[in-house]
Amino acid sequence: MHHSDVEIAIHATELASQVIRSSFHAPVTRYAKEGDDFATQTDLAAERAILEVLTAARPHDRFVAEESGTTRSPGSDRTWFVDPLCGTRNFAVGTQLVAVNVALRIGDTVRAAAVGAPFTGEVFWTSGENAYRRHDGSDTVLRPDAGSRLIDIDLDNPLPWSRPARLLDSVAADFHPRVLSTSLALVWVAAGRRAAYVTGGDLRDNVHFTSAVEICRAAGCVVTGIAGQPLHSAPHGLIAAADADTHARLVDAMLALR
Repeated sequence: MHHSDVEIAIHATELASQVIRSSFHAPVTRYAKEGDDFATQTDLAAERAILEVLTAARPHDRFVAEESGTTRSPGSDRTWFVDPLCGTRNFAVGTQLVAVNVALRIGDTVRAAAVGAPFTGEVFWTSGENAYRRHDGSDTVLRPDAGSRLIDIDLDNPLPWSRPARLLDSVAADFHPRVLSTSLALVWVAAGRRAAYVTGGDLRDNVHFTSAVEICRAAGCVVTGIAGQPLHSAPHGLIAAADADTHARLVDAMLALR
């Protein structure tokens, strides 16, 4: 049976979510990475589950995965980006705010993206037109809404121009900043559960963000660089907002800090 790229991405995400749920609260083995970063045995097992699905279905594609790096067909114009457990630090201390990210880019365009929320049983997904939430086998269209005034600010990536405290001070009058340490917060913008998401850094080819950024775009969010410029151009960073007014306020706040 032939399966579409997006259904393969969703299936891989669901299998990884099962792996994550089954090992929650089990003893954690940490594998050191660069700096103080680390992976756990669950990151590795979830990534294996994803790659088994992808390589079986699309053996001639290229795969860029968080833990195992780049594998298969380096010359292919079809590249899968895999983040098996976004929020490893949360998971390691028994916090359920984690996500699974799988995306396919063909050439320069993301054609399929899925973000799983293992502990709610949700998958947020898009094949390029509209974005959806799948739960218990049913799909509903994602509709951004800024009414919560909640914004997530990812402080792991450097913000241009200012210290994080200055940004928090500048937006606190209009919004309610949060930090969840997972890309799950980014798809919550698409789902109407957050008004916006802000982070610094160059996110091109990033396994943590490729899926969620595309879902936000497909849902109709305003997605730009940190100064309102096209994404993936300097000064690097990301603002994804539920509507144009929220986006404009956040861009103004960032530019005021230069």
